[in-house]
Amino acid sequence: MSQFFRIHPDNPQIRLIHHSVDIIRAGGVVVYPTDSAYALGCHIGDKSALQRIRQIRRLSDDHNLSLVCRDLSDLGTYAKVNNSAYRLLKSATPGPYTFLLQATREVPRRLVHPKRKTIGLRVPDNNICRALLNELAEPMMSTTLILPGEEYPLIDPAEIRELLEHQVDLVIDGGFCGLEVTSVINLEEDAPVIIREGCGDLELFGAG
Repeated sequence: MSQFFRIHPDNPQIRLIHHSVDIIRAGGVVVYPTDSAYALGCHIGDKSALQRIRQIRRLSDDHNLSLVCRDLSDLGTYAKVNNSAYRLLKSATPGPYTFLLQATREVPRRLVHPKRKTIGLRVPDNNICRALLNELAEPMMSTTLILPGEEYPLIDPAEIRELLEHQVDLVIDGGFCGLEVTSVINLEEDAPVIIREGCGDLELFGAG
């Protein structure tokens, strides 16, 4: 049965953040709030936890999860970023966007798109998420919590716990955090390409 932590969205309790990160490091799958919707997350190096997330969402092996990062300091380790892309990233993060970039060799192969060698990177604007990542001191593997057959993410932590209490190790109740998925922006080339319209101001990337 999963644990259930109510964490304050503006002032996350340090004790609960520490406990949450212990669960992640021990191979746990957690439900946590972001700036767009609730998400499933696990340790970047944990193949078993990643497989559990795939089973919860019934994702195929070629569906790539994103790396959720605390800030841009992780970008150089996991992605190849040119100067124009970095300027865009700096202006748009933290925010509700997923950026597709060329992956470096530091990214576990199971997270990289098998043909294009890309990785999705996120820097969410959410205090709980930021506190988790600061304590973890490395990115998490993550995907939006949309159950099979559903169009929208789950938004009620109590319902999430009821539905997934035997499939995840922790549900973090951080209040309402949104219902819309992130916008996905491809930054592989010189000009950004909007792959999916979701949260956030897309005028930053030439839309509109």
